[in-house]
Order: sequence, then C-alpha cells, then structure tokens
Amino acid sequence: MSKLILSLDGGGIRGAATTQFLTHVEKALQKQHQKSLRDCVDFYAGTSTGSLIALALATTDMDIQDINKLYNVTNAKKIFLQNEGFLEIDGINAPKYEAKGKTDILKKSLGQAKIKDVPEGKHILAVTYGVEKHRPYVVKSTRSEFQNLLSYQVADASSAAPTYFPTRDMTLPPDNEQAWLIDGGVVANNPTMCAIAEACRLWPDSVRRVLSIGTGSQTRKINGPDSRHWGALQWMLKGCIIDVLSDEKVVGYQAITITPPGNYIRVNAEMRQQPGFEKAPDDAMDDISQTNIKRLKGMGDFWFDQYGEAVVELLNNSYEGPSLDRIDPTSGKPIVYKPD
Repeated sequence: MSKLILSLDGGGIRGAATTQFLTHVEKALQKQHQKSLRDCVDFYAGTSTGSLIALALATTDMDIQDINKLYNVTNAKKIFLQNEGFLEIDGINAPKYEAKGKTDILKKSLGQAKIKDVPEGKHILAVTYGVEKHRPYVVKSTRSEFQNLLSYQVADASSAAPTYFPTRDMTLPPDNEQAWLIDGGVVANNPTMCAIAEACRLWPDSVRRVLSIGTGSQTRKINGPDSRHWGALQWMLKGCIIDVLSDEKVVGYQAITITPPGNYIRVNAEMRQQPGFEKAPDDAMDDISQTNIKRLKGMGDFWFDQYGEAVVELLNNSYEGPSLDRIDPTSGKPIVYKPD
C-alpha cells in the first residue's frame, strides 16, 4: 500500500507560484490519467500561505484553478493593508499590516468549512505557534478534538507572520483554552516532517510518497561581517530574521534522506535568473505588485516545465525515476538525489 503526502510551504504572496504549478499538474493528471489532484493525495500539510491552499483542497470543494485565482492583486491589496495607527511605525513598533483584510478573504474563501470536512480516509494538518506557551500547535484531522475548528480560522492563525500581521487569538480544545498564535513558519515553514511523522503513525506499513512544494528560496545577501554588530532592530530590518528562522533546507534534507529513493520530489528554486527562467520575482513575501505576482506565476510555470512529468507520475503512483530535490540554479534542472 502506498500513501501520498502533499506538503506546502509558507511564503505569503509567493504561494502564487505553488497554486500556478498545481493548476498545471491538475490539468495534466486529468488529461493523462483521468484523475484529479484530490484523487491522488492522502495527506495534506501546510504552513502559512501553504495552509490556506492545503485547507482549501482538503476541506472545501474549491478546485485548484479557483484557489489559484485567489492570488491576485485585488485580494493581495486587501490582505496586505498597511497599518495606519497613530505614532505606529509599521513593522517596528506595530505590525506592518492590519488583520481584517486577511481574515475577511480567508473567511470568504473557506467559508464554514471545518477540519472534519476532509474526505474519509484522508487527512490534513496545519502548523501554527503559541507565543504564551512557547510551543507549536499542529492542528490536524487525526485528533478528534480539532474536528470542529473552522478552516479559515486555522489558516488565519497559521499565517500571522510576526512583524507583518497581529497575533491571532483562538479557542483551542480540549480545554477550550485561549491561545495567542503566530505563523507556523517560525518553527516549520516546510511542514513535510510533521506530515511524514503523522503518516508513519497512521499507516505504519505503507510506502510514503512525498510531494513537497516550496515558495522559492530567497537570495538577498546578508552582510556577514556587519551582522556581528546587529541587535534586534538591525536583524529585523537588514537581516530578514523571519526568513532566516523559516528556512526550509534542513527539513528538506531530513525528508529526502528518510524517504525511500524514487518516492520524494521537492519542488523549489532560488528566486533569481537561471537557465529557463529569465524573469525572477522579488523574494519578499509581501511584494504584491501586478508585475511580481505575474512573475511568481511564471515561476510556477517554470517549475512545471522542470518537474511536471515526474510529479504527475508520482501522484499517479507510476513514477520510476529518482528522488528529486530543488532546482540547481547553474543548470536550471532539478537536483537528482543520490543517497550516500
């Protein structure tokens, strides 16, 4: 028996690349195998923007084309609405953006869907972090107490990135405690290992296939010598500390190492010009310009050119190639994993 995990990273507006890629994958699955993405996935996992996509696929009837359309300039302007509080310096002594727009878009998109609405035999998890108890919360359909949580509220908490959005409060079972939650990216921006751990417990005798999708790797340079003298403010302004904390490469290494050869594909690329990809998007999670969103979707197109055939066959459980890692920027091709 074989089970397929679909794991989706966080990354703000950069989720546009993820949905564009999955839209191509769905069309190819339908054309070549008369299957949908949902037919092939057994376990969904997401963090931040990835949690929105995962929860929409797992707990609503939205198709991937409609989820892809959510990543547009109009919605982005509502989500990333500048905080204009009196004497507040956005991102310094107050969140950069207000919360209402993001909450409204999530509620409108996911409606009254709940964690329990995942189809029978399939599962979902989303990662967030409780600041008061200094602990991650993995909201998952495998736990009965989480069944009645609203999907949009889970996605809202999972995407409350520090310095960008306010902390979200949420009443969590089983003790109905009020938890103050932030973006799960601070502990698991790539939720693949969380999903693998759950799948091992659920299906101990199954072969686990893993499709892990990033939102592009940041490439902006941090000045190493200067960083020796930085305090909190400089790390936030110059060091992109949230992005440093949410780096996904260690999780990628762990996941590809423990997954049987030929059963893992990591879709991701550095956000810079490389062979086959001439117009790289900005790597900021909040660059919501029309040009940047177009380039993010172009990155999804680029990914499909490089990974599409292999991913479609992995989803169909007919893939016979090697495990694949992120794209090598010198060649523009996925790195073939060769276990030592």
